[in-house]
Amino acid sequence: MNESLDSKFAALADPTRRAILARLALGEATVNELRIPFAISQPAISKHLKVLERAGLIDKGQAAQSRPRRLNAAALKETTDWIAWVDNLWRDSFDRLEEFLAANPDTTTIKEGRP
Repeated sequence: MNESLDSKFAALADPTRRAILARLALGEATVNELRIPFAISQPAISKHLKVLERAGLIDKGQAAQSRPRRLNAAALKETTDWIAWVDNLWRDSFDRLEEFLAANPDTTTIKEGRP
């Protein structure tokens, strides 16, 4: 995986950050609006937002004095594309295994008394 994808998965590993992304999927929000559902301090929510920003998963806007955050859907696509690639890889592997087992039925028989 490349460094960009590593940082995205690291950011997504935290449940608070995933909840923030879920909230931003509904529309942009200020830091104070994002902090409301969590029992954490302003500095703590800011740290989470910085991790998400460094990973490229959210963008910081400018609206008068506030700096609302918004979801960067294109950055999420990179992670979903990678997950889809791995999913296809596994599906293909299982399909090949199924074909092999169908062509070689003796490989699926467990002899009595042996694991």
